[in-house]
Amino acid sequence: MKRYLITSALPYASGVTHLGNVVGSTLPADIYARYCRLAGRETLSICGSDEHGVAITIAAEKEGVSPRVVIDRYHEANARALHGLDIDFDCYDRTSNPIHAATAQEFFLVWRDKGLLVEREENQFYDDDAKIFLPDRYVEGTCPNCGHDRARGDQCDSCGAYYDQLDLKNPRSLVSGKPPVVRKTKHWYFRLDAFQSWCEEYIQQHAGSWKDNVLQQSRSWLTQGLAGRSATRDMSWGIPVPLDGAEGKVLYVWFEAVLGYISITKQWALQQGTPDAWNTWWRSPDTMYTAFLGKDNIVFHTIIFPILLHTREDDGYILPENVPANEFLNLEGKKFSKSRNWAIDVLQFLNDFPEPQHRDVLRYVLTMNMPETRDSDFTWRDFQARTNNELAAILGNYVNRVMQFTQKNFNGTVPAYDAAASRDEHETILVAALEKGMHAVGASLDAYRFRDAATEAMNIARAANKYFNDKAPWKAIASDPADCARTMHVCIQAIRTLSVAFAPFCPAASATIQRMLGESPITGAPNECTVGDNRWLNGATFTIPVGRTLGEPTILFTKVENDVVEREIAKLGTPDEQPATAAAPAAAPVTEEGVITIDQFGAVRLRTAVILEAERVPKSEKLLKLQVDIGTEKRQILAGIAKHYAPEDLIGKTICVVANLKPAKLMGMESQGMVLAASNANGTLTLMTPMDPSVGPGAEVR
Repeated sequence: MKRYLITSALPYASGVTHLGNVVGSTLPADIYARYCRLAGRETLSICGSDEHGVAITIAAEKEGVSPRVVIDRYHEANARALHGLDIDFDCYDRTSNPIHAATAQEFFLVWRDKGLLVEREENQFYDDDAKIFLPDRYVEGTCPNCGHDRARGDQCDSCGAYYDQLDLKNPRSLVSGKPPVVRKTKHWYFRLDAFQSWCEEYIQQHAGSWKDNVLQQSRSWLTQGLAGRSATRDMSWGIPVPLDGAEGKVLYVWFEAVLGYISITKQWALQQGTPDAWNTWWRSPDTMYTAFLGKDNIVFHTIIFPILLHTREDDGYILPENVPANEFLNLEGKKFSKSRNWAIDVLQFLNDFPEPQHRDVLRYVLTMNMPETRDSDFTWRDFQARTNNELAAILGNYVNRVMQFTQKNFNGTVPAYDAAASRDEHETILVAALEKGMHAVGASLDAYRFRDAATEAMNIARAANKYFNDKAPWKAIASDPADCARTMHVCIQAIRTLSVAFAPFCPAASATIQRMLGESPITGAPNECTVGDNRWLNGATFTIPVGRTLGEPTILFTKVENDVVEREIAKLGTPDEQPATAAAPAAAPVTEEGVITIDQFGAVRLRTAVILEAERVPKSEKLLKLQVDIGTEKRQILAGIAKHYAPEDLIGKTICVVANLKPAKLMGMESQGMVLAASNANGTLTLMTPMDPSVGPGAEVR
C-alpha cells in the first residue's frame, strides 16, 4: 500500500509569511494532505523554518541582535500564522535543530567519502574594514547580464541570471558600503557536473506528469550544463563544516536546507516515540513523495535535491515523484514587496479578520486564484466577490436554508426516507451530481489542479441548490408532507457531502457543518483520520440516520461590505503608490512626447513562443487562432494576421508575444496574449521572429 509523503518549501525565518508564500506551497500542501487523509491514505506532511543563510545575519545585524533572536521570533510567528489559516503539518520544525545539523553533516561526509567534493582555493570578495569574507548577499552591484544596478552577489532579481560574484560590476560591500577587495579562500565544491546525464534522464522520466513550467525551467538549467558549486562558505552562522582545517566555514544553505525535509521527519519520528520510523518514509519504494513549492525553488527540488538523494541511492533514499510548483501571486496588479508595503502578511490578515469563517474565505479565494500555470493576482474586490457570490450565496445559503427549514418544520431532526421507494427525476440528478462531483474534486486534487477541484466542489453546492429550488419543499410541506420529508432528508445528506468536498479548502466551515449534522468534525487534519477509512470515497453516500437531532443552524459566511474592501486597499503602499481603482493599480503617466520610463517598459513581459497549431477563425477575414508554446505553458492567441499568413505556413515558427496581457474575448473566444508584428507603409504585417530560430520557446525578449 502506497504511503504519501508531502513536503512544503520551508518558509525563511527572516520575516512573516505573506499570501504569496502561502499560495505557492504551504496552502496547496495542506489541501492535498487533507484530501489524502480523508481518502484513507497513510500520509505525512512536513514543513518548518529555513533558519540559516545571509538574509538572517543581515536582518540580525540591522537590529543589533544575534541571528538566534531573529529566527526564534519568526519561527514562532510563522508557525502561528500558518496554524491560524488551518495549515497544519504532522511536524513543523526548524533547521536550527541539532538533528538537522547532524543530518546535513552526515550527508557532507558521505559526499566526501564518495569523491563528490573537490577542495578548491578561489578568489572571493573581502571587506577590509569589517575583516570578513563577503557572502553573495553581502555584496551588491551591477548585473553583468542586464545592467540592473542593485543586483545581488550571485543572482539578479531583475533578470534572474545566476553568475559568479566576481563577475558583478561596480561591487560594493553591504557591510561597510565600500568596494570590496579580492582575497584567496578555500572551499569544497560539490560535483553537480557528474550527474548531468542522470539528471536529464530523471527529468525526462517525468515529462508526462510534471507541469510544463517545472519541466521547462529544469531543462533550461540542464541545457546550460551543470557545474560544480560550492557546498561551503565563509560565515559564522550556519552548520559547521565537519572537517579539520575548516574553521569559520559552514555548509552552504542551498545544499543543507533541502535536507531539512529529512531531518524534520526524523524529529517527527522522535516525537512519536519511534525514532527509526523516518526510514519508512524516506527509504522505502512504497512512498510517493510530492514536494510543493514556488517557481523560485524549482531547480532546488528537481535538480539539486534529487541529486543529493541519488548520492544515497545505495541507502535506499527515494526521489520526488512530483514537484507541482506554482508561479507567483501578485497583489492588486503589482508584485509583493514588503519594503514598499505592498504585501499582506498572514498575521496582519488574521488580525484584521479574526473570525474563523475568514480563514476559509482566504483559503478559498487563494485556491481559486492559485497561480498553477501562470502568475495570478489577488485583489480585495475579488475577495469580496467570491465571499458574497460563492461562499455566502451558494454554499452558505444552501446550508442555512436547509437547516432552518428542517428546524422549523421537522423539529430539527432528520426526516424520514424510504430507501426502497423510487427516486424521482430531481433526486436522481442530484445523487448523480454528488457522486460525480466527489470523483471530480478528488481527480483534480490528485492531478494537483486545485482551482478545478474547488470549482467542482462549488458545483456540488450549485446542484444541491437547484434540487432544493426545483423540489420547492415550502410548497410540498402542505400539499405532500411525505415528499417534503424525503426532499429534506436528501438535502441534509447533500450537506454532509459538501462538508467532505469542502474540507480540504474550507476546514472550519466543514467542521461547523459536521457539528450541525451531529457528527464529530473530521476535516483531514493531522491525526484525525484512520488509514484505510476512505471517507472521501463514501462522501456521497447517505449516512445521516433518520431521526437524528441536528444542531442549531449557524451562518457559515457573512458578506464583505465595500467599506471593508476600501479599508484594506487603503493600507497598501505609500501615498504615491496607491492604486487608482480597487481593481488595479494606476499606470504611471506617459509624458506628452510619448516617452515611457524603463519601469513602464519593464512591466511588459515579452517572450518567444513556438506556434503549435494555426487555423482561421470562422466569419473573420483578419483573425487566425494560434496555439502557442511560451515555454512554461501552452496558450491560445487570436492574431489579426490572416490576410498576411496562411495557417499552414506558421506551424513551428518561433515568434515574439506579450505574455502578461490581460486575456480578452474576440469572436466569442479567449485570446491569452498578443503577437508582435511590424507594419510597413503599405500595411503589410511581418511577424517579429528571433534571428536564431533555435532560441526556442520561453526566452525573455528585452
